[in-house]
Amino acid sequence: MRAATGPPQQAVGEETQMDENGRLRWVVVLTAVGSFMAALDTLVVASALSTIRRDLGASLTDLEWTVNAYNLSFAVLLVPAAVLGDRLGRARTYAAGLGLFALASAACAMAGSVGALVAMRVVQGAGAAVVMTLGLALLTSAFPPEKRGAAVGLFSAVTGLAVASGPLVGGAVVDGLAWQWIFWLNVPVGLLAAPLALRLIPEVRVPDSRLDVPGVALLAGSVLGLVWALVRGEPAGWTSGEVLGAAAVSLLLLTGFAFWEGRAAYPLLPPRLLRVRGFAAGNAAIFLTFAALFSAVFFYGQLLQVVMAESPLGAGVRLMAWTGTFLVFAPAAGALADRIGERPLLTTGLTVQAAAMVWFATTVGTDLTYLDALGPFIVGGFGVSLAIPCGQSAVVAAVADRDVATASGVNATMRELGGVLGIAVTVAVFGARGGFASPADFVDGFRGAVLAAAALSALGAVAGLALPARRSVVRDAGTSDTGSTGSGTLEGAAA
Repeated sequence: MRAATGPPQQAVGEETQMDENGRLRWVVVLTAVGSFMAALDTLVVASALSTIRRDLGASLTDLEWTVNAYNLSFAVLLVPAAVLGDRLGRARTYAAGLGLFALASAACAMAGSVGALVAMRVVQGAGAAVVMTLGLALLTSAFPPEKRGAAVGLFSAVTGLAVASGPLVGGAVVDGLAWQWIFWLNVPVGLLAAPLALRLIPEVRVPDSRLDVPGVALLAGSVLGLVWALVRGEPAGWTSGEVLGAAAVSLLLLTGFAFWEGRAAYPLLPPRLLRVRGFAAGNAAIFLTFAALFSAVFFYGQLLQVVMAESPLGAGVRLMAWTGTFLVFAPAAGALADRIGERPLLTTGLTVQAAAMVWFATTVGTDLTYLDALGPFIVGGFGVSLAIPCGQSAVVAAVADRDVATASGVNATMRELGGVLGIAVTVAVFGARGGFASPADFVDGFRGAVLAAAALSALGAVAGLALPARRSVVRDAGTSDTGSTGSGTLEGAAA
């Protein structure tokens, strides 16, 4: 008698489905782990800056580079990381990025000087660029189109949680252990996740990808020159040959970048996208949004410790009133933007953030209490929570489907560069007006720095006014009016 074949076939189908679901769960977990570590280390040092300053004898400039070395490396290497992953294999390169991040974290923990710490933060930022860029690319390629929204939403939620909890985690670790442990914690996680990624994440290659190497070099050099001029302006003198020379080199390289991008076969930033109103205005707004936000992150935690004598953990807990608003209001802002468009929410949010910063700067004093800071924290957090999702969605919504990955990559780069330059500007203002000699000296510098951050936020609101009043329907790749077909080299860099 012939055996029935139905049930065994059904069992095989169910087993295959279970294997597929298990594989997808591992992709989500492993990419979320990398995203969490990379995003956390953007802000985790905020609560440790005062302790690092005392332990390593760091100056204000040293503290600035401790933060900016990571963010600058992160920003300029997003695109090369994406192309490298496409050529060598995304899963393999992602695993290498996890390993690099873990080893660089160990080196940061063992750094015996500020110079060594800053150098290793550069390497750590390179690992983070690989992890963030390829993590999202691997996640989206693993899921079918009808399930990608939920997967990317989870990825974004993990990233947002890491950013919001960064000061709290840093403060808890510094108080309970030592500042070095904010880096040591990454080591076992990264070294465990790397081999699992090699084994459990399907490999993806895009062999025909191209990297605009001259474009990357010109942009990186231009940004480095500008940051160097801003960082060295106060100690070296704003009219010194060093500062003026760095600024001139920055301008020259930026001009060269614009010239090259108009002629490159595979431009880093396709010039045709700059002619799209929503793309250009949205990126300008998000650049200024993060310039103001990272400046606040840099100074708020130090204010609580220097003026209010809070411990690192106490400062991290109190900052949750500010950073926690991102998790509460940002999802609702994104949903509301789908109904009324991004422009009103973005401009309102950045105006509110600017007003909260002015409020804080004009009321802060050496007798500051937490209740005095609570109002500016909550109001400012609400404002930036409106602005961030709207700025990001405005950029993506402004381009055709074929340019979404490129637009997302540009947007990610602008966020990081905005943070780098925002800190450079506000630290220069802080150093010109105050310092760490006493709480009163810190408050003097803090006022100027936060007013400068408020000005950056207000400029972002002005840039947001250039967005279209409502989203327009952008045609697909076959009929897009944004330019000729062909993808830019930022594809896959949607961190």
